[in-house]
Amino acid sequence: MKERSNKYLPLLLGFACALGVLLGAALDFSNYTSSSLLSTNKKKEKLARLIDYIEYEYVDEVDMDSIVDVTVNDILSDLDPHSVYIPPAEYASLSESMKGDFVGIGVSFYNVNDTIAVIQTLEGGPSEKVGIQGGDRILYANGEPLFNKNISNDSITEHLKGEENSKVVLKVFRKGIPELLEFSVRRGKVPLKSVDAAYMLTPTLGFIKINRFAESTYKEFKESLLKLKAEGAKQIALDLRNNPGGYLAEATQIVDEFLPEDKLVLITKNKKGAEEKTYATKEGNFEKGRLYVLINENSASASEIVAGALQDNDKGLIIGRRSYGKGFVQREMALGDGSAVRLTIARYYTPTGRSIQKPYDHGNKEYFNDYLNRYRNGELISADSIAVADSLRYVTPGGKVVYGGGGIIPDVFVPKDTNFEKESLNLMLRSGFMDRFIFEVLESNRAYYNSLSEEEFMKQEMVDEEILGKFRAFTRRENFEVKVSAYKPVLKRYLKATMAQQLYGSTAFERIVNEGDRMITKVIELSEK
Repeated sequence: MKERSNKYLPLLLGFACALGVLLGAALDFSNYTSSSLLSTNKKKEKLARLIDYIEYEYVDEVDMDSIVDVTVNDILSDLDPHSVYIPPAEYASLSESMKGDFVGIGVSFYNVNDTIAVIQTLEGGPSEKVGIQGGDRILYANGEPLFNKNISNDSITEHLKGEENSKVVLKVFRKGIPELLEFSVRRGKVPLKSVDAAYMLTPTLGFIKINRFAESTYKEFKESLLKLKAEGAKQIALDLRNNPGGYLAEATQIVDEFLPEDKLVLITKNKKGAEEKTYATKEGNFEKGRLYVLINENSASASEIVAGALQDNDKGLIIGRRSYGKGFVQREMALGDGSAVRLTIARYYTPTGRSIQKPYDHGNKEYFNDYLNRYRNGELISADSIAVADSLRYVTPGGKVVYGGGGIIPDVFVPKDTNFEKESLNLMLRSGFMDRFIFEVLESNRAYYNSLSEEEFMKQEMVDEEILGKFRAFTRRENFEVKVSAYKPVLKRYLKATMAQQLYGSTAFERIVNEGDRMITKVIELSEK
């Protein structure tokens, strides 16, 4: 796991929290003054009095944190599926992820036999710079032992994290070296990459995969785009599969790289009907190149803004399956105790004027069960099963027919592989189930694996029958039986990809996983026509 810190702050103040949520929609709008925000309202007073009454008079002791949390969640659940309360325990980690970096020493680790075992150093982090390697055991931090103790991962993280530029002296055991190694590590900002991979699929086709839209995403994306152009990319495959979204501004900046100046990118409307339009600005870095955008049923929000803006401007091809269907703009409001509310403040529309928000009038449960409905009606394996409404029909400037009403429908449909065994392997890969097993494999001969260059690694098979047998034994130990007779090549590829992730990082991982991927194969086929 990566370094993390959780901050538990004092008891929630019921009145302040509940009142803050009720006022959330008004925050950040210029026509509201401080006095109008805090003006009395009998309904707000009623809620505050109820919470105070419970706290002071109820016959039993009550966890007021829970009371307020339930109150806030109930208020928000009646609004829409995406207005949510974020408790303090989650908010710090979420904010860190969306900020795009954190302060620490930059390692992923396991707690193995009461010892901190480094899985890998994080690219661009302090530990990588001083020479710490995967497989190293961190035994001491500033002289304090971190082994043979009943110590939680959170406590370990607290020892490793600290103020930016502060130093921590680590004593490390490395196999094959009798003496402990000493590293003085200056804590610094460690990037949390949102661009998982950027590499060439063919001599002229570049590939960029984005996992979320954080504060650093546009910068990472632009660096990747320019790198691929320098390597000869005349076409780009932009992979937004399973990307849940994030910051709207990062999405529109990325669209701007592909569209000429003054092309409409996005329309937003708030509760008063006020429209705000976003246009492409300066000359982009890839306005003339061919573009392919990969989406699936888990591509949401900012991912759909990118796909919709490009589709409506007749730029490139959208490939895959219908996207999630989230057309809301949200704003985050901190509640002052380490928690926050994410509130829907507007709807967004693609350049042709279509909303891609799927219906939510049958309740949140039905809304979040939409994937099952798509599976049952056959939409995941046949484009003909995608329901469209003529009333939501739009036409792009180039004459392409597009539809609103729930997600972006791709120009080129690629069915999902619904074979249960293969899906199980994919789930194990993406959930991290294979990570611990591969760590054990690497530990069995760490010196050899660390000696391989990435190029040498890619050329070798790496996963033989012995390793497959050990993996089957591992799954049985974990009470998970997997039958792989028909998909042995896929399992070998996924295990090798996990190995590459721990040795070389996410780009190496994606390169291996994408071999034989249906959508990637389709993109390559289209790019060669």
